[in-house]
Amino acid sequence: MSDPIAAQEDSLDQTKANDARQAARARAYRRARTISVIGTFGVLSLGCIYIAQDLLFPITLAFLLSLVFSPVVRTFARVRIPRVLTAFTIVLGLTATAIAGVYGLSGPVSGWIDEAPQIERQLRLRLADLGEPLDKLRDAQKQVSEATDQNNEGDDVQKVVVAEPNLISQAAQGAPGIATGIALMLVLLLFILSGGDLVYEKMVRALPTFGDRRKGLRIAHDVEREVSRYLATISAINIILGIVIGTLMAAIGMPNPFLWGVAAAVLNFVPVLGALCGVMLVGVVALVSVQTTSEALLAPALYLACTALEGQLITPALVGNRLRINSIAIILAIAFWGWLWGFVGVLVAVPLLIVTSVIANHVEGLGGLRELLGPHVPGNNGTGLARGKPKPPAQTETP
Repeated sequence: MSDPIAAQEDSLDQTKANDARQAARARAYRRARTISVIGTFGVLSLGCIYIAQDLLFPITLAFLLSLVFSPVVRTFARVRIPRVLTAFTIVLGLTATAIAGVYGLSGPVSGWIDEAPQIERQLRLRLADLGEPLDKLRDAQKQVSEATDQNNEGDDVQKVVVAEPNLISQAAQGAPGIATGIALMLVLLLFILSGGDLVYEKMVRALPTFGDRRKGLRIAHDVEREVSRYLATISAINIILGIVIGTLMAAIGMPNPFLWGVAAAVLNFVPVLGALCGVMLVGVVALVSVQTTSEALLAPALYLACTALEGQLITPALVGNRLRINSIAIILAIAFWGWLWGFVGVLVAVPLLIVTSVIANHVEGLGGLRELLGPHVPGNNGTGLARGKPKPPAQTETP
């Protein structure tokens, strides 16, 4: 005869097990639904960012520049100089610098474009030793084309040749869009700088609680401090680097040294990849501009030496203690924004990564992202903790 109490206990255990299985299935369903919603939102966001790049890039650049110049406007405001006057002076100075740069570079760039066919022929002559595999490939392609033509002799086939636009026509077509984007960026920058802390106040007031508002204000000031310090320091370093490289190019007789100085300063905003592109460009031009190969190697060697000295000694000494982001994250950010926005995305990749890192350092729910972006800690045993020492709590600095 069965015990009724034991039967009731078995029934209760079975009910609990069924409830636990149903709860686990419900949690798995909610997790899968959350992942699918986040994934869908991420894909749609990437599509919108890519499609609206002509609008979003000037806005992004205006906000990044406002982070750089807001401390300047705030400093002059303390000595009773109106914000509007300081902001207008900054925007006017940026406009004059851009116009002077375009005017100064238009002559050398157009000259290089006009001489592109001659440069190509000279480069082929200098690289004649490397041309044998290419000649074999051209011969094979020619034989395939002749065989295809023989097979189509009896057919009434009409060949259509599509003439692709050259660089000048492409630049002329894109000039109105570029001018519109620059105008939007400058106007937005003028209003942001003139408004002072209006943007911060609007963002803080949108948060629900007082604690969230304090944290939001701290994040905003930390983002401004880190981005302004980084961009100001990197800009000063790159300007000096451009002057040094331009002077060296003029000393060894390279054509258009001013162009190479500006190119070095702009390309160096892209870590590692910018220096490599500059070395390759200088090397190509040196091959077609200098008589001997040994003399042609001097220009890229000097360029590489300057960028290596800057990248390995000067920049780490001035920026290393502030930019605590691992190099893999920087390269991936450059690749991602370059794929999404092209060259302009490459320029803003590191500042946007700094903004993301500062936000992750303050938001508790972004601890995983904080670990991914953070630098490698010596003595790390793979768990994120140093051997024999507990991980200290995160500390934030009040601005």
